[in-house]
Amino acid sequence: MAESCELHAFMGHQNPTLCDVTRGSGGSAYVGNVCDGKAIAGYAVDHSIALAVVSSDDPLAAGVVDHLLGAGVPTVGPTRSGAEIEWNKAFCRQVVDQIAPGSNPAYAVARTPAEVERAVAKVAEHGPVVVKPVGLAGGKGVRVVGPHLADNDAAVEYALEIVESGRHGGAVSIEERISAPEFTIQAMTDGQIVVLPPATYDYPYRFEGDTGPGTGGMGSCALPGGLLPFLSRESYDAACGIVRDVIAYLAETRRHFSGCLNAGFFADARGLRVIEFNARFGDPEGINIMSLVERGWTDALVAMADGSLSDDMIPMANRASVVTYLVAPEYALGISAGHRFSIDVDQVRAHGADVLFSAAVEREPGSYQTVGTSRAVAIVATEDTVESARSSVAGAIINCVSGDLEWRSDIGIFPGESP
Repeated sequence: MAESCELHAFMGHQNPTLCDVTRGSGGSAYVGNVCDGKAIAGYAVDHSIALAVVSSDDPLAAGVVDHLLGAGVPTVGPTRSGAEIEWNKAFCRQVVDQIAPGSNPAYAVARTPAEVERAVAKVAEHGPVVVKPVGLAGGKGVRVVGPHLADNDAAVEYALEIVESGRHGGAVSIEERISAPEFTIQAMTDGQIVVLPPATYDYPYRFEGDTGPGTGGMGSCALPGGLLPFLSRESYDAACGIVRDVIAYLAETRRHFSGCLNAGFFADARGLRVIEFNARFGDPEGINIMSLVERGWTDALVAMADGSLSDDMIPMANRASVVTYLVAPEYALGISAGHRFSIDVDQVRAHGADVLFSAAVEREPGSYQTVGTSRAVAIVATEDTVESARSSVAGAIINCVSGDLEWRSDIGIFPGESP
């Protein structure tokens, strides 16, 4: 956006990337509560904002888009009711049951301790289970029997913990564990027209070889041609059909939705099953898609806001994209202290990659510190092949980053492939 307009950012901390691009565009950056819709709408009005984009889960669930639209600010992003497809997993499952019967895994929603016991017993008839908080948990609330939970009894204990604590909506969705590759589609829409980009593949587990706790995503990739080694054109097209039907359902039920619907799927011999929907770009998968957009992004956003999107407005390069996150050693394992690290951004770009800061602040030129408990910084590269993109990312990290951060070197390698 900063390449073609004056950009202003309302953000939770002094994000170095946002500070840099807003300053370079002649805009401004403000640190505040990103879920305070009244304050954000006031900021937009005070700065004569012509177009607002709300792109994160908590602000969407808090109704920030509702406040902006109410203040007369053209906005990309769903209202709180449109975003319910993400912040209420029970609602998501109900929608899928209605528009694509058979596309859900076996599941049961539990809101009381007694319901937890019954739900786990019911779904366990299909094998090991997955426990998902019904509400938002920052991508870190899902626990799977096998990698995270010893057995279904442990699943009951974890589900009871959520229900009794009232956290993350105070309810859980108990779902069948499906051992199959996952993929996502970052569909862009004005609420009617849907533009469907390449499929992306996420690496959600903390350690190499897909081990350790689940995270918000340690990295992701997209391939030339738009498919993945395990994903057929038939399955991709079927997934796109479900996405279109979800967006149509939201429109029919008067749930305002524009922006990106990030749809996650399993694909195996049994067919296609829905994992979840996010009401905004996935992170890091959205970085893959944005790194492939060739031109006209701001015009496309304007079209998403005013309902004039067309299929040809978001041209994408037919290349590979690899994103790898660097994180604090404690990430997804416990409370993280602030870690200092250095990045030579110019040298990263000389290696054919780019830098996107996340949960980090700049302490002095070239020196940064992690903040909070999320991922610190992403390195992204686009190349003709996934192998060369992986090489560019790895070269940039090894040669241009120093400090106590960790990363997965297997981003871009698919299950069954050798490094």
